[in-house]
Amino acid sequence: MLYEGALQSDATTTSAFTSPPPFETKSADGAVEASNKVSSVSQRARRYRPRRTVSDRVREALLMLADGRADLLTHEEKAWNSITFSGTRHEIMLDFNGAESVAAGEGFIANLPEHEFRIPGHLVADATINEVDHRFGADERMVVTAVLLLLEEA
Repeated sequence: MLYEGALQSDATTTSAFTSPPPFETKSADGAVEASNKVSSVSQRARRYRPRRTVSDRVREALLMLADGRADLLTHEEKAWNSITFSGTRHEIMLDFNGAESVAAGEGFIANLPEHEFRIPGHLVADATINEVDHRFGADERMVVTAVLLLLEEA
């Protein structure tokens, strides 16, 4: 009953519905000060930069080993565990199009097993070529499937 009376008294006055009461927050004063200092805030503002995952680092390392001449077709990652180790298995398919890219792909195949990868927190235990599909002719093309086994460093 008391509530109905309050609604009726508020309904007669339109000002109660036109402007809601202001809400206060702890950061409200800082926001007002920051809006007054737009130039200093824009200088201090930092852009959001997503974290690079282990998969991102593996892809980047393989593409660098291919001299940037390969296109990434697929990348599959699977968790791998044993009694003493844990890590991931990465299967990556790269596409080398054109004679120059195929030459870079042949260098990639030759250098992959002995390459020293630098992936923070991980050790590349094994890097092998699983499959190569090489097509000769006017549009020379080579598709290489590489498999990397990464172990987490303790």
